[in-house]
Amino acid sequence: MDELPVENNDGSALLAFDRLPEHELAHLDPSIPLTASLVVLWHAGACLMVFNRWRQLWELPGGMLDPGETPCDAAVRELEEESGQRADQLDFAGVARIRVAPDHRLEFLAIYQGRIAAPLPFTPNGEMSHCTWWNPGANLADLTPIDAALAKLCQ
Repeated sequence: MDELPVENNDGSALLAFDRLPEHELAHLDPSIPLTASLVVLWHAGACLMVFNRWRQLWELPGGMLDPGETPCDAAVRELEEESGQRADQLDFAGVARIRVAPDHRLEFLAIYQGRIAAPLPFTPNGEMSHCTWWNPGANLADLTPIDAALAKLCQ
């Protein structure tokens, strides 16, 4: 695993990943918003990546929290919306602190991990055109470095 920070081509960077209990999300620095949840889903030693048709990049499933939604609820919803998968179990892995380009604002991301015994078929949708089960360490063209680093941190 590369040392942090890990930077994407657009200048966004993963600055920190902290393993902490999920209830500690309520005690994060209030000046930095918790904006999204990402899911590191494993099957047979491989991690699920989805191809974002707008960014033209492979990334972890996940996305923004809807108003009133818990980070865990957002993770479950985004995983199903983007990939069609439902984890057998989803556990809180930690919180990532990122710097978002181009304006360099700081955000927290809730990171969840889980396993699935039998993946469901993928159906392309308005946001994601493909999915793949990526073996960390293998080359995957157009994989965002931040998402690759998060997957490796959750191995």
